[in-house]
Amino acid sequence: MGQSLPLEAHDQVLLPATGVDDPISQRVASNLLRLRSKRNLSLDGLARASGVSRAMLAQIESGRSVPSIKVLCKIAQGLKVSVAAFLDDRAFDGVAVLPARQSKRLVNSDGSFVSRALFPFDCSRQVEFYELRLAGLAIEDSPGHAPGTQENLVVAQGVLEISVNEERFLLATGDSILFYADQPHTYRNPSNSEAVAYLVTTYAERLD
Repeated sequence: MGQSLPLEAHDQVLLPATGVDDPISQRVASNLLRLRSKRNLSLDGLARASGVSRAMLAQIESGRSVPSIKVLCKIAQGLKVSVAAFLDDRAFDGVAVLPARQSKRLVNSDGSFVSRALFPFDCSRQVEFYELRLAGLAIEDSPGHAPGTQENLVVAQGVLEISVNEERFLLATGDSILFYADQPHTYRNPSNSEAVAYLVTTYAERLD
């Protein structure tokens, strides 16, 4: 009868990668290397910080093995990041500060409508968050997004009229609306002063 592994060894058992091009192992490997390098940690240093052996870290970072969730949690704690930072495409460290001056902006031809992204564009995502600014009496039309897309908007300043398939809804400051945005819709500022709104767009499928 074979000898059982001690409990600590069981906790650190690795799952073999299914092949060199296994997407999960390669994603974890690249994110581990990126995060470790960003913190100027050697494999030995990360081993001390996480309690995961250097040999095991080397196997994971080379893509030869996929760690168990328990092992991944230990490495995440050692690096002070979320576990999700290892699994997402083009993941961030768990916190992303976006300076206003670096925000991605979409401005229409006459400058009366400005949409400012409040999320990192270089991450895969299913939800987007925007600040919208409409000058007095400005109108912005949208033909509709991908099927299943929803928009949830709240007016932070002024008033906005939202038209969805020609049905109109007038929103005052503090009012919000949720609607399917896979159909034609229009934002209109009926007043002479600027309107500001915050918009959350949720897609049916993840965007890369």
